Amino acid sequence: MSWTIGAPLMYAPRKQRTIREPVSLSGFGYWSGRDVKVEFRPAAEHSGVVFVRTDLARRPRIPALVAYRFETPRRTTLKAEGATVEMTEHVLAALFGLGIDNCDVWVDQPELPGCDGSSGPFVECLDRAGIVEQNAVRSQLIVREITRVGNEESWIEARPATRGELSMRYRLDYGIGSSIGRQTLNLSLTPAAFREELAPCRTFMLKSEADWLLAQGLGKRATLKDLLIFGDEGPIDNELRFRDECVRHKMLDLVGDLALAGCDLVGHFSAHRSGHRLNAELVGVLLKECERIEHRRRSA
Repeated sequence: MSWTIGAPLMYAPRKQRTIREPVSLSGFGYWSGRDVKVEFRPAAEHSGVVFVRTDLARRPRIPALVAYRFETPRRTTLKAEGATVEMTEHVLAALFGLGIDNCDVWVDQPELPGCDGSSGPFVECLDRAGIVEQNAVRSQLIVREITRVGNEESWIEARPATRGELSMRYRLDYGIGSSIGRQTLNLSLTPAAFREELAPCRTFMLKSEADWLLAQGLGKRATLKDLLIFGDEGPIDNELRFRDECVRHKMLDLVGDLALAGCDLVGHFSAHRSGHRLNAELVGVLLKECERIEHRRRSA
């Protein structure tokens, strides 16, 4: 549903960015347990973020756009040319959070490495590569109306921005009796804020959820040090990096899902117990209903 409010606002666009040189890191997939290598490569203006499956003979290219999203529980999966790439949200969050618009992401398995369950290792890798401006101007999606998807139990909405920025609010609610509890975070997204406030925050789940996944034969290689597993008293054999690390990670996931718009977003996003499916659903609605400004001119 949508409601129009306020008067139209215009925001100054920025130049597109890519990385200076190729850079790589290795790890293993949380779901499959397989060793995997990912390499970030510079890409041309207007090419966006594209995953390349180097383990397949055709090296299929999978654009990081919501149109290519393939519904998979608990993670963001993309599919194109008969190939898929899973667990993309932490890589996409790192690229979007740092303002890297054009990048080829070469991966030799159908799943990205889980690393420590955060975007931190990917941010460190991309920082080693260096970030450079390109001549073309980044397109923008301007939120002009209040748009919400979901229901009373879980929802996400976008509102017009009061300033020319992307701001977010996430409300996490596991109930008063849970060791995770209720947490709320507000943040205006900038590269500095992403690095300091979101990138280090790790994947988490309740012990009951972890036990169920193990019973399904999933995640057997991951340990209690690779992500946050919550028992009745808090994280098991691990320590929090932030008191509210769980809601920070949910916002990190939201950043990764918003990256599927393929452009800068100008608006305020509020979420209550939202996950990957609802996040992506909102992106799809906004791309249809909101004003997208394409900047094809070249800056002097």
